[in-house]
Amino acid sequence: MKFAQAPLRFGLTALLLGNVALSFGVLFVRIADVGPVASAFWRMAIALPFLFALAAREGVFQAVPRGRLAWLFALSGLFFAIDLGAWHVGILQTKLANSNLLANCASFLFPVYGFFIARSLPSRVQGFALMLAGLGTVLLMGRSFEVSPQYFVGDLLSFAAGVFYTLYLIVIDRVRKDMPQWSVLAWATLSCALPLLLFAYARGEQIWPGNWMPLILLALLSQIAGQGLMTYVIGRMSPTLIGIALLIQPIIAAVIGWRYYNETMGALDIFGAALIGLALVLVRQPDKEDQA
Repeated sequence: MKFAQAPLRFGLTALLLGNVALSFGVLFVRIADVGPVASAFWRMAIALPFLFALAAREGVFQAVPRGRLAWLFALSGLFFAIDLGAWHVGILQTKLANSNLLANCASFLFPVYGFFIARSLPSRVQGFALMLAGLGTVLLMGRSFEVSPQYFVGDLLSFAAGVFYTLYLIVIDRVRKDMPQWSVLAWATLSCALPLLLFAYARGEQIWPGNWMPLILLALLSQIAGQGLMTYVIGRMSPTLIGIALLIQPIIAAVIGWRYYNETMGALDIFGAALIGLALVLVRQPDKEDQA
């Protein structure tokens, strides 16, 4: 049963701010004193009461998912749990540049899903924007990206995270047409928490933290603010625009690496970030072919 969506206001601003908030997750995961998958669990668990409080105004408890929606939320929880678990472990087993570049393959996979749904090839402007975004990503991370047996497991986990995040976005794109923003995120977060806790126990990780602050910030910024804003725009903006906007995260991660981990940024990094910004501007412009 479809519900009446309110008009999308400040959609691009929400999309950009959501990705900026998500970018800081890598910092909080690194400084947390629990295991990497356990930190993902606490990201969900701490956020849950706040999300359900926000969703209460939308009638979340009167619209418990059933049937098709229940299965979709179960899938979204499993996909997101694999995404976060793989990425959090990968962050600690490879270079910061590698983990962010590979985990953001969703930037290009999600637009492919959009073209498949539209049953059409990308327009000239979309294709050029994606090409610029790809070139910008290579320049931004290419100087520090390193293929090495030492990083193979971390690289593989980071790439797997990007694939499963794409699958998560696809499922959320479907359910967003049936439920309002905070209700979607609340049920998706609840569905994700238990698998993450089981994964953390299976890995023998430390679960209970000594320092709560990194985990609280991870929940507030990444899950409530970051995913909240992403859920607001998902299904209501172009998958190409959303995909390219995901590349804001490697840009912010590069700045975090420079500020906290002595990872240098050169002229090519800055030029790559500028190309991604230009791609975002271009993909917002109408294609002349569409206006003919």
